[in-house]
Amino acid sequence: MIVVEDVHKHFGGFRAVDGATLTIETGSITGLIGPNGAGKTTLFNVIAGVLPPTSGRVMMDGEDITGLQPHVLFQKGLLRTFQIAHEFHSMTCRENLMMVPEGQSGESLWNTWFGRARIADEERALRAKADEVLEFLTIEHLADHPAGQVSGGQKKLLELGRTMMVDAKIVFLDEVGAGVNRTLLNTIGDAILRLNKDRGYTFCMIEHDMDFIGRLCDPVIVMAEGHVLAEGTIDQIKANEQVIEAYLGTGLKNKDKLAEAGA
Repeated sequence: MIVVEDVHKHFGGFRAVDGATLTIETGSITGLIGPNGAGKTTLFNVIAGVLPPTSGRVMMDGEDITGLQPHVLFQKGLLRTFQIAHEFHSMTCRENLMMVPEGQSGESLWNTWFGRARIADEERALRAKADEVLEFLTIEHLADHPAGQVSGGQKKLLELGRTMMVDAKIVFLDEVGAGVNRTLLNTIGDAILRLNKDRGYTFCMIEHDMDFIGRLCDPVIVMAEGHVLAEGTIDQIKANEQVIEAYLGTGLKNKDKLAEAGA
């Protein structure tokens, strides 16, 4: 679904992404790991249109999407979440979800005067869809709670719910497990697996928790110093000498420490 070809992103003399090339297969849950400063989030931002690349190309379903704005990519079904959730604090969880779809009739001043019936019909449909999403994510009890007052893990679930309000093809998850307790992390993992298996979502995720990556992701791609260092199953990655050196600066004798290293 996504092909990244020799992408570079430089900030002055700093090469945050330095010749990254990778493929994300349709229907996969691909993990992206690497030491701090490896260029993972910068690469996400380039793919998702937040940053233009210095050079290189990004393809989606055979189409060149390099440098397209996030709202254009959103319309094509490419979405991303953020390490820090971006909710509307004072709005309810249901209302946060109902805000997602573009082109709603209520956004037109003309329709607020002369198209009230159409707006009402759309809002009923959006409300039903939002309630379905909240139930899928097992947070239906939070429907009427202000989104700013729910826990960090619940906000991450809400971020995932936003991707379900539109026809997402691929979702980029940036540290969906950051600051989330183990119980909620398992809930998030279950939701990702169900979206992948039952609804055909493709995912690519940056994550620090190696157990979480190991449970969900195949393949796992490792970045270091702005480029791809290795790719394989989680067991292959854990046994890869280059990966261990990148994380720990040591040899295979310390490979069991990789599970504790930040991704």
